[in-house]
Amino acid sequence: MTTATPTEPQPALVRYQPTELDSVPEVAELLERLGLGSFVPDGLTAFGGRNDNWAGTTTSGDQVFVKTVARAPDGSSPELDRTLAYEALSARLPAGSPLRSPAHLGAHEGAALNAYRLLSGSRSGSEVALDGGFDEDMCRAAGRAVATLHELDADGAGVDTGEAPLPPLAWLEAFPWSALQDRSMAQIAAWKLVQDDTEVVSALHLLRAREEAAPRTPAHCDLRFDQFIQHEGTLYLCDWEEFRIADPARDVGAFIGEWLFQATYSVFAPTGDPGADAAALGFDLTHEEIVERGAASLRRHIPRVAAFWQGYLECRVPDAELAERAVGFAGWHMYDRLIATAQAHAVLSPVARAAAGIGRRLLLAPSAAVATLRLEAPSGSPR
Repeated sequence: MTTATPTEPQPALVRYQPTELDSVPEVAELLERLGLGSFVPDGLTAFGGRNDNWAGTTTSGDQVFVKTVARAPDGSSPELDRTLAYEALSARLPAGSPLRSPAHLGAHEGAALNAYRLLSGSRSGSEVALDGGFDEDMCRAAGRAVATLHELDADGAGVDTGEAPLPPLAWLEAFPWSALQDRSMAQIAAWKLVQDDTEVVSALHLLRAREEAAPRTPAHCDLRFDQFIQHEGTLYLCDWEEFRIADPARDVGAFIGEWLFQATYSVFAPTGDPGADAAALGFDLTHEEIVERGAASLRRHIPRVAAFWQGYLECRVPDAELAERAVGFAGWHMYDRLIATAQAHAVLSPVARAAAGIGRRLLLAPSAAVATLRLEAPSGSPR
């Protein structure tokens, strides 16, 4: 996707200038094959993200979103395969299911393209969270959606059963040179926080071992706020490139980790933006001030975690150890997110270190955090 300045603020997702369609003729091929005509140039935009995408109206009058996914050197696309596996499995969902995704219109497998019905005027969960709109009702709806995903029957559906890539255990011992070259100094410092902490490394290996012994279900495996879309009062879950059979605690922990990460940064950065200036990221605060502010912010955000868990339990009875494993994955999520957001910085900020400290506590003592995060044991049966 070409780099461009976002257009003027609007209620929908932030828009960007899309890659020229002439350079990707497969987009037109896909739209024509689906009977959608072609994109109308006026108003054609793109959303942020690592993959090229196009959003707009076609000559048939349809609102369409087309997105590329990664291809392997041999031309295959496991990401596309996983996405299509989810679409096939989700077709079994009954009308009115808590789990909703934008309608999948078709795919161009040779070019690793997917076409979806565009939810015009929608907002990403990240935007909604930053402006305070991702409230307890929305969190409960998210919990119901994720639990419904975990209850899908994937027998014979050809869903990927390969191990999820994160956390990368090999990187805990040594950082590959090929990956090192693309990392900022702050990212390297963030990785060293993990690699130099023998207790954290051991905890991550233990988490992986517990995952191997856990019951497996269909799982999103890349759950973040920006994978949710709010449209006309309804919550949708999207981006299924990492969909596979995995420990459901991954998704639960990722959602918890999103709120804990949000709570940490929102104390210091206006609107909780991890890309805020140095002062907002805590360089002018003492350690005690950071701890005090962070604790207060966590107390404000925990009700949202509890609402998510309540929604989850309304649709699914988890295994007895899921909550504890989820806390562990929430701890990893804190490290994962701070590593990702450190890309734009030369120095690891005090707030990033505070986030790592929270992640460390969750990884080392997950059982102690279950009650604090209000992940009470389930009772009764799913409704």
